[in-house]
Amino acid sequence: MPPPSPTPLATAPAPRLAEGRGELSRAVTEALRSGGTPQYEPEAVSSADVGGEDLQLALYLLYELHYKGFEGVDDAREWDPDLLRLRREMEARFLDALRGELPGTPRTVEEAFAPLLVEPVDLSGSLSHHLETDGKLWQLREYAALRSLYHLKEADPHVWVIPRLSGRAKASMAAIEYDEFGAGRADRVHARLFADLMADLGLDPTYGRYVDHAPAPLLATVNLMSLFGLHRALRGALVGHFACVEITSSPGSRRLARAMRRCGAGPAAEHFYAEHVEADAVHEQVVRHDVVGGLLADEPGLEADIAFGSAATVFLEDRLADHIRDAWDRGGSALRRPLT
Repeated sequence: MPPPSPTPLATAPAPRLAEGRGELSRAVTEALRSGGTPQYEPEAVSSADVGGEDLQLALYLLYELHYKGFEGVDDAREWDPDLLRLRREMEARFLDALRGELPGTPRTVEEAFAPLLVEPVDLSGSLSHHLETDGKLWQLREYAALRSLYHLKEADPHVWVIPRLSGRAKASMAAIEYDEFGAGRADRVHARLFADLMADLGLDPTYGRYVDHAPAPLLATVNLMSLFGLHRALRGALVGHFACVEITSSPGSRRLARAMRRCGAGPAAEHFYAEHVEADAVHEQVVRHDVVGGLLADEPGLEADIAFGSAATVFLEDRLADHIRDAWDRGGSALRRPLT
């Protein structure tokens, strides 16, 4: 299918700050608005629900300072020591919780990737399978609004690993990212294609538009990429995350392309996922054999980190899928506030 003509994007200097959902996220938003330091009780981080709305939104807001920032917020706040200190405390809790919730974390790449390379016989629990066979247009719109928090900056968190790789791993990672960024064509950048998908679905493609709609399980999946990407010490985990995404993308994208076609979502909506079926089938081979293989050849001590990154990705994606399906099965919205 030829690519659709690009649709006009709603643009803004930077996203607007989201509304706080608790002590930590309100401390962040107020500090960013005022230019001051975040004000919170000393025990606020240690007592917060790691997977809850408040901590995950606070982390998301702090991470966004490293992407597009926020309207009216000084770009220099990206490296504000008080904000970084709070972020580090929350990151430590997030990482500790993930490691604690994954007691059976695989220690080898083979253990981590083997289940991902086989299509399950029973797809009844698969969110993409539900959308392919029974999904409604309103559910596709909710799904796209949620995923926009990542797809409108698709591949950006993974670029941070390139300077931390060498040789075969670096060259292969750069080649994959070149494809993700349109292979030199602005209209083929994957984030641009997702914006076109949103326009087809009648959604606002402005970057960060649906943060206030996004529940904690979605924020956690986006935060995981930023967490791994911003820390050189977690470069193995970021490669494991990236490999997991590429390995699982092609089958899920095929189902979602069919869902878009069945529901009449529009050519750009179908095209985004159709593009990923072919591209990610190739990327999956390159990332396993050359990115992961090259990194292990250079730094074999990172194997457990690669496996952890993959396992953490599966864990958070499964939790998000459960949240969405539970809401839809009850006849409600998976968003914190329904789309208008």
